[in-house]
Order: sequence, then structure tokens, then C-alpha cells
Amino acid sequence: MDAATGPDCKRSVSLSQNEVTILAETFRLLGDPSRLRIVLCCLDGPIAVSDIAERLELSVSLVSHHLRLLRGARLVRGVRQSKQIFYEIADHHVSHVLLDMGSHIAEDHHED
Repeated sequence: MDAATGPDCKRSVSLSQNEVTILAETFRLLGDPSRLRIVLCCLDGPIAVSDIAERLELSVSLVSHHLRLLRGARLVRGVRQSKQIFYEIADHHVSHVLLDMGSHIAEDHHED
């Protein structure tokens, strides 16, 4: 028995063809290392575009471009505070996926 059909499998996900397409596009967006790093920066809580750019050593315009795509995929959301927009993870589902995959990668590296 594999993990998808084993006794620990609590539920399966039933998605329409359109939802599968959206999910694939979401993972494609996260497949870009810069976008993934931007999303990971947002895990720590609201952060300004300029702070993301500085932390990742990317231009503000490039970070803004990536954030626009990530907002469109509902991975991050912007919260206006005064004249700045601070970005954060859109919801707990996104956080869980990122944290679980991070744990998965770390676990795999410890087994090597």
C-alpha cells in the first residue's frame, strides 16, 4: 500500500478539471525561485515591498511584479498601512503547504 491509499490516508481531494488547472498554475508560480523566496519572506508576517527587495537582493520593481502575480493566485495579500503596502500570506492553507513542504525537504536531507 502506498501513502495515498494506506490506512493513514484520511481523505482524498476531488477537484474539477478547472481546479486542477488552477492548482497546477499555482505550483508553477511557486516553481520560480524568486517568487518562492518572496512568499517565504511573507511567512514571518506583514513585510513591505522594499524590505523584501532588500532582504532578497532584488529590485523593488521585480519584487512588485512577482507580488502582483502571487496576489492574483491568492497566495499573498497586501495590507495598506499609511503610504506603504505590507504583504503577508493570504491564508493558513498557504502557510501550511509551505511549512509542510519545508519540513518535508529538511526531513529528506537528514535521511541522505
